[in-house]
Amino acid sequence: MTSIILHGCNGRMGRMITDIVAGDSDTVIAAGVDINTEANAGFPVFASIDEVSVAADAVVDFANASIVDKVIDWCVAKHIPLVECTTGLSEATLAKIEEASKTVAMFKSANMSLGINIIQKILKENAAKLADAGFDIEIVEKHHRTKLDAPSGTALALADSVNEGLKVRKDYVFDRSGRRMTRPDTEIGISAVRGGTIVGDHDVIFAGQDEVITFSHTAYSRAVFAKGAVEAAKFIKGKPAGKYDMANVIGG
Repeated sequence: MTSIILHGCNGRMGRMITDIVAGDSDTVIAAGVDINTEANAGFPVFASIDEVSVAADAVVDFANASIVDKVIDWCVAKHIPLVECTTGLSEATLAKIEEASKTVAMFKSANMSLGINIIQKILKENAAKLADAGFDIEIVEKHHRTKLDAPSGTALALADSVNEGLKVRKDYVFDRSGRRMTRPDTEIGISAVRGGTIVGDHDVIFAGQDEVITFSHTAYSRAVFAKGAVEAAKFIKGKPAGKYDMANVIGG
């Protein structure tokens, strides 16, 4: 049994995790943390992580980026592993996670979906073969109209996975509107679409002579990210200090 402290428990993702844990006999939420301290899911809810006195195997954080540093400090002080799911973290906070991983287990992935991480593994293993065969590489990502950043962190992570598999690293190009020239072999084009309520759609396109291979992932619900977070909490329980991600969970 893996016991979880759920930071951001009353947010949209927190409620999804609560529902998933309720149907999972291997996990339990020991306590929640949220500025909205409403407690109606069978566990105590604290306004701040500093108030938590409940023991647990891991903290899962889906709260605001501005609070992540405090969560990291608390996990280091209590020596409790952290599954950090909040997006839009600053370079300083990412460096803080790296430093904290020397003391306690830290889990951070650009995308918590098991499917995306399996695609990343496939890309690392096959990108060089396709690039050597003359395939051009393009990435198209689509998200809802209210998403603030572009391209998505997942699109960049997919591009990084491609580059990790290549013999010679390619440059990322986000806009071709200011140039008039044929496509160089040295680039990966990354395009962003924003509209409606699209949860997340990513295509990695290998365009060759007379054939196209596309690795696609579509998230129809944010529940896929919540499921990944629960799996990460199970994985990180009892792990020694270090930095972990979804590649560790899937064995990549």
